Amino acid sequence: MTIVRTQTPSGESIVIMPEAEFERLAALAEDASDLQTLVTSQTRLASGEDELLNEADLDALRHAPSPLAFWRARRGLSTTELAARSGISHADLTAIEDGTGTSDIVVLRSLADALGVDLEDLVPAAPVI
Repeated sequence: MTIVRTQTPSGESIVIMPEAEFERLAALAEDASDLQTLVTSQTRLASGEDELLNEADLDALRHAPSPLAFWRARRGLSTTELAARSGISHADLTAIEDGTGTSDIVVLRSLADALGVDLEDLVPAAPVI
């Protein structure tokens, strides 16, 4: 295999190699990235920082009025308790939960923190068309 080390006219060092070798190195880099993602996920699960949902949980999430309603119920909180923990009114919480109200990022962050979930967990999935 021939690898050529050279410089561009502007002085930048470059390497010229067979495409097959480039593809092999790119695959190794992707594998290393995938392994790091796996290790990070396993660490988050082991520490309780993240959690897995089983099929029944996913079904409940899909059928809940909103992700917020699912996570509140999963945490065993009443709307009154969650409203108090997140610092919003009970009326605002129930409106957000049933989809008749709106919220901003500050309110969603407060709710996510009170529920111990990522902000993204409270955002409804976009409809599949």
